Amino acid sequence: MAIEIKAPTFPESVADGTVATWHKKPGDAVKRDELIVDIETDKVVIEVLAEADGVLAQIIKNEGDTVLSNEVLGSLGEGGAAAPAPAAAAQAAAPAAAPAVAAGDDQILSPAARKIAEENGIDPNSIAGTGKGGRVTKEDVVAAVDAKKNAPATPAAKPAAPAAAAPVFASGDRTEKRVPMTRVRATVARRLVEAQSNMAMLTTFNEVDMTEVMALRSKYKDLFEKSHNGVRLGFMSFFVKAATEALKRFPAVNASIDGADIVYHGYADVGVAVSSDRGLVVPVLRNAELMSLAEIENGIATFGKKARDGKLSIDEMTGGTFTITNGGTFGSMMSTPIVNPPQAAILGMHNILQRPMAINGQVVIRPMMYLALSYDHRLIDGKEAVTFLVTIKNLLEDPARLLLDI
Repeated sequence: MAIEIKAPTFPESVADGTVATWHKKPGDAVKRDELIVDIETDKVVIEVLAEADGVLAQIIKNEGDTVLSNEVLGSLGEGGAAAPAPAAAAQAAAPAAAPAVAAGDDQILSPAARKIAEENGIDPNSIAGTGKGGRVTKEDVVAAVDAKKNAPATPAAKPAAPAAAAPVFASGDRTEKRVPMTRVRATVARRLVEAQSNMAMLTTFNEVDMTEVMALRSKYKDLFEKSHNGVRLGFMSFFVKAATEALKRFPAVNASIDGADIVYHGYADVGVAVSSDRGLVVPVLRNAELMSLAEIENGIATFGKKARDGKLSIDEMTGGTFTITNGGTFGSMMSTPIVNPPQAAILGMHNILQRPMAINGQVVIRPMMYLALSYDHRLIDGKEAVTFLVTIKNLLEDPARLLLDI
């Protein structure tokens, strides 16, 4: 009986998806929970797994086709995945008339043989028994262990190529290559244009002296990592904490416009822009105002790994009341980030550079960073935007303010 392979149930915010990659072709054996096909949506790539063992019988939706929620992509036919091949040495030692009997049963696997198999990570079902009635003997297991040790190393799998990767041309080559835009890239492009078309967007700038934050991080980073199970102390957690404190004081910056209404949020769900092979993604730290520095750093590290592996879920990408983006990781000195609707503002961090500054009448060298706040002028007045950014600056230049709530 054929089993239908269906697209997952998309959330309300996702209308449809595109078949990105079939990992199997018709006739290939498939195991239960094995990855069959990737569906790319506007937000993330969703993996579709096999519901049972079988053989891929039919592909209905080809790569590049648009699919709807729960739409049939193909089907699995009857027949299980190929059984593991027995160890070469053990097979050679087996007599021709030995019956093919499952070796995992306690009744045909001696205790000594089972112990050796478990200690060496050998699956008893992969060993052909040479004992009476197909019983797996101690000698059979030892032979399988020796064969495993002498087997050539399996080549490492090559990492998947980035979607729509830019082609490499030889010098002087005047050829062209047309590559379809990924759904994520197309969605980002559309939303950025919509933001500039439908929003009265302005950007205000300031600069922050990172001396105190850098000194604090340098002094406590080793103890921090040791105390929080390997979580590293970076700069982003300080910016998230400063931003959430500023959002409490300026609720309009944390609000959004819905038709003729202003929606004020009593929580700070902060999106942190992360670069991935498929484009810019913005996973969200829920209730960031309640999180410690360690929780923020751990959350960001987890999102970064998921983004690189293409494992971010739609829930992790949905929502957000405020966004922080860090172009400084790529060397950006200054930029004007674009607000992510329906949010009202976005904070842009930039590169830290040693620059001469006038401090108390003296010229000193300080690590300085330019900050940019882009905001929707329909909702946020210029005074609010400037004061909000100055608040973040003051909190970062004197981190004790974050603890004292001043």
